[in-house]
Amino acid sequence: MLRILPIVAAILYGLIMYRVSIWRTHRELDQKSTELADVKLKQITDRLAAALEVKRIPVFIYEIDPINGLAAPDGRIFITRGFYNAYRAGDISAEELSSVIAHELGHVALGHAKKRMIDFSGQNALRTVLMMILGRYIPVIGPWIANFLTKLIAARLSREDEYEADEYAAVLLFKAGYGLTAQKSLFEKLERLTHGRAGLSPAWLMSHPQTADRIAALERLEDIWAKR
Repeated sequence: MLRILPIVAAILYGLIMYRVSIWRTHRELDQKSTELADVKLKQITDRLAAALEVKRIPVFIYEIDPINGLAAPDGRIFITRGFYNAYRAGDISAEELSSVIAHELGHVALGHAKKRMIDFSGQNALRTVLMMILGRYIPVIGPWIANFLTKLIAARLSREDEYEADEYAAVLLFKAGYGLTAQKSLFEKLERLTHGRAGLSPAWLMSHPQTADRIAALERLEDIWAKR
């Protein structure tokens, strides 16, 4: 019984962290976001909504500078102020920004937003267990190995989610009559807009797939659709 007590404690810790993370995320987003009011973007999101057969797609601006989009566990879609400013400055088009919204809709529709919160708590529990086990037998580098293995698993799961959300967005944009041109061009622009920060980590530790791989995956979809 005493041997499994640390594992039970780690699982309980993960569950607690899951609830705390959701609460913190909702509070942060509620305090730092407002609903987007942009006529041109609304015209595009209305076409996406029609393709999904829903009344509308509310989008919120999250008041932080980094360029990013995100889907909250409660299903809300956010783009950051930094992303919106890039659009207003003409660095990206309305269609390109809408491809981000379609991508985040994919995360919601496919259950990634909630799964990520569960994964986060599960990763904390896994890290705790590994640190207990490895730290006992490899005192000096055991905790480092535990963190590395947990990060490796998390990165792979996240990359899989990104490919799935890309495909969902591609289908939605195609159905709405926009095609995939803006989605692919945005990926290329993100390298410049984010100053190539993704290249600082090896591909197998990145939480997002490499740009060339994402574009290649979309082009494979286009080839499949062209043959039908």
